[in-house]
Amino acid sequence: MAPSGIAATPEKKLGFEFEPSPWGDFFIEYEPKPLQIKLVSQYINYYMDLADVFNKFKGEDGTFKKDITSQPSGLLSLYNAAHLLIHGEPALEEAISFARHHLELVSSSLKSPLAQQVKRALHRALPRSCKRVETLHYISEYGEEEGHNPVLLELAKLDFNLLQHVHLKELKAITEWWKNIYDHIGLSYIRDRVVESYTWAYVIYYERWFELPRIIIAKMMLLITILDDTYDTHGTIEECRKLYEAVQRWDESAVSLLPEYLKKFYIELLRTFKNIEGEMPVDINYDIAHLKKAVQNNVTGYLQEAEWSHKNYKPRFIDQVNLTSLTVGAPTVCVSMMAGMSDTIMKQALKWTADVPDVVVAAGKIVRLMNDIAAFERGKCNNDVASSVDCYINEYSVTSDVAIARIGALMEDEWRTLNQARFGNRVLLPAMQRIISLALSASFIYDNRNDAYTASKHLQKTIEGLFIKPM
Repeated sequence: MAPSGIAATPEKKLGFEFEPSPWGDFFIEYEPKPLQIKLVSQYINYYMDLADVFNKFKGEDGTFKKDITSQPSGLLSLYNAAHLLIHGEPALEEAISFARHHLELVSSSLKSPLAQQVKRALHRALPRSCKRVETLHYISEYGEEEGHNPVLLELAKLDFNLLQHVHLKELKAITEWWKNIYDHIGLSYIRDRVVESYTWAYVIYYERWFELPRIIIAKMMLLITILDDTYDTHGTIEECRKLYEAVQRWDESAVSLLPEYLKKFYIELLRTFKNIEGEMPVDINYDIAHLKKAVQNNVTGYLQEAEWSHKNYKPRFIDQVNLTSLTVGAPTVCVSMMAGMSDTIMKQALKWTADVPDVVVAAGKIVRLMNDIAAFERGKCNNDVASSVDCYINEYSVTSDVAIARIGALMEDEWRTLNQARFGNRVLLPAMQRIISLALSASFIYDNRNDAYTASKHLQKTIEGLFIKPM
């Protein structure tokens, strides 16, 4: 039945159901075993000079030393360090190729834990992995290293377990918040992904004292997922246009524009922003107007995608990537991240990020292209706009394998852009590091060309390791 004021239309999208999250209400009821030891954690900042690491592997003539091939741990260091390359560094490209070739040759003969570390690095170099997920592996492997410090290992395990309790409290709270909203708005077609959203926020901001940005990021992911699923899989083009208009107006009076099934969600969207603003600590100078504008821009992009889909239009590859690298939610998430900046740079960092600088665009492209490759591999929903892979195949008349390989090369360029950003404005470096962590999180969420956010079974083992199983 068409809601009042909106005519019935034959354009309603075919029903599409996402698989349910395996977690349900698990974290509302889950109570971990209490820890018996109190510990004050100490954190050590570690810095590695890339030039020093690189040059020690070369002889006086500038070529790689022949004996390095017999030092797999040194090759691994070279391989990882070289992945911090920027544009125009062919020597580091050579180092990656050289180290990878020789690591592959010796990988089958290595012993634990080096064997596992090389295997992971060949799959994804250390500078492109999520620190917290890598911690899960390294703590379990450190005890096997010759000369390891048992006291340091025990402290690392205790610190991990203490943080696990902190994160479990947050996860329980946001699961309860989401359950209330999900039950209230009654949108059965959307992805129920609260645990997955929190996990994504967690791998970006895992440190103990960053609860505020973790929760804001997770809530924004959930809200833009509702919007994304409405535009992609459910709404008619007319309903999509009305939702766009209501979000741009951002006022409760605009609820009258909407079909009945979207009215409760719209009110919850506005209420969530009011609550975030009202609950903001007095010493945090975070202007939520920037976040609201980011969501409005997100919806502008969603509507453009819906118009393309409605007209059966396949855009040029570059146009598709330029739009969807923003609608993937990168600007919204990056603006959310700025809630964790210190007061000395909060205002500057928030304004800079809200203007969508190149580093945000680069991170968004990496997330988008990984997402599209995963969607193409699993077979996308019929209602989706053509992906970047589809557009590349259509525009350049190539096979899917060729398209994915070339898109991989484009992602490599974006990684170098992110590495270059670290040498920019030093004042904004903390903000840039967090934005770069969004791209790192994409390599976790879309690992092995799986969309673990949508098909959340791929995250289950990692979520258990991060939040349920103590070290």
